[in-house]
Amino acid sequence: MIRVLDIIQETAADGPGFRTAIYCAGCENRCPGCHNPESWDIQGGKPTPTEEILKIILDDPFADVTFSGGDPMLQAEGFSKLAKAIKTNSNKNIWCYTGYTFEEVIKVPERKELLQCVDILVDGRFVQELKDESLYFRGSSNQRLIDVKKSLEANKAIIYDYDPKKTL
Repeated sequence: MIRVLDIIQETAADGPGFRTAIYCAGCENRCPGCHNPESWDIQGGKPTPTEEILKIILDDPFADVTFSGGDPMLQAEGFSKLAKAIKTNSNKNIWCYTGYTFEEVIKVPERKELLQCVDILVDGRFVQELKDESLYFRGSSNQRLIDVKKSLEANKAIIYDYDPKKTL
């Protein structure tokens, strides 16, 4: 089960191309200036079976996937189960947003397990003073696009250099 606030299909705001975005409940960071403060309550949203979410995701053969929130890392076990099922049943790429840094995430086994199926991690807390609307897929300049596979192999964050003319 994942506590879901919303599932948006065919969005282009949370990663490149058309995506199915899963917005979950719960965020401990409560960043000033957050664009989604209604997501902070971990008891918010609707408990949704991962199988139900998977069906929605697989029904669109062209859309990739984004986990957002709130913070999916607070529901890492459910998102890990979902991510594994997505990877088993499709070649969709998965982006995941978190207020934690890559370095913080890999210290928690359940969160690191989720990363095993994530392609790009958008990490770091939103910092109002560093807000930069010219950045792709992130709100403040401290946030990073992390190439998860390369980062896990290197055991350190490897920046994904997004180029809108290329795809994953």
